[in-house]
Amino acid sequence: MKKPGFEGKVAVITGSSRGIGKGIALSLARKGAFIVLNGRNEERLGETKNDILKINSNVISVCCDVSTAEGGRYLIDETIRKFGKLDILVNNVGISMRGRFADLDPAVVKTIFESNILGTTNPSIPAMKYLRESQGSIIFISSAAGIRGLPGLSAYCASKMALRAFAESIRLEETRNGIHAGLIYVGYTENEKDKETIAADGSRRLLAPRSGKGVQTIESVARGVVRNLEKRKFITVLSPVAKLNAFMQPRFPWLVEYMIMKNLKKFEEGNR
Repeated sequence: MKKPGFEGKVAVITGSSRGIGKGIALSLARKGAFIVLNGRNEERLGETKNDILKINSNVISVCCDVSTAEGGRYLIDETIRKFGKLDILVNNVGISMRGRFADLDPAVVKTIFESNILGTTNPSIPAMKYLRESQGSIIFISSAAGIRGLPGLSAYCASKMALRAFAESIRLEETRNGIHAGLIYVGYTENEKDKETIAADGSRRLLAPRSGKGVQTIESVARGVVRNLEKRKFITVLSPVAKLNAFMQPRFPWLVEYMIMKNLKKFEEGNR
């Protein structure tokens, strides 16, 4: 078992120029971890890097697209080139969609899977040999939408469900190598004002702002991820609604489906 604490640990967080990824990076930086930021927007990455530099000088940013195999390898290669090791990989990158399955442009499914699944596997595969050396952690940021299929979110749900399969397989395969695999189910979380989703026709549209009762803050999600890493837990479910869903779905799937159907209109409005 690895000793607790993050001082001097090297942590890669994909999709960390803003939102949950940025929150996780800031939380780990405050605990002394060396941070590797990742994203596709150079300007946003620079802003986030400057925020982290105020609390921790051990940070680099790697601007690349991890939905490509080349981008995933480049991220890990740059991490090793700079810091010489890898202790934590947080697979946070991803995008959501909105629209009924029958209305989807097939390109939407392709885009979601490239981002949410390939964007996870592409950096993870080259990272494994370094995580074996450090007996480190690989974290998958899933969603309450990954617990069961939901209306208007079919491709997104499918991509987030897939992350559990990766986490379960890695957990079994790498036990002898001391790797910790963690799966985080994130609930309804606040979003930044320019956060986008993909509509059924493939166009990008802004998500409605989220705030108020029942909405998790980015900081609370980041704390949950850090706790998972500290305790080397397998599954962490965040938010009361996600916890209820995780409890009910395997035991009373018919009841969960009934409740969704009863509140279908309200549910679809909430996904705007």
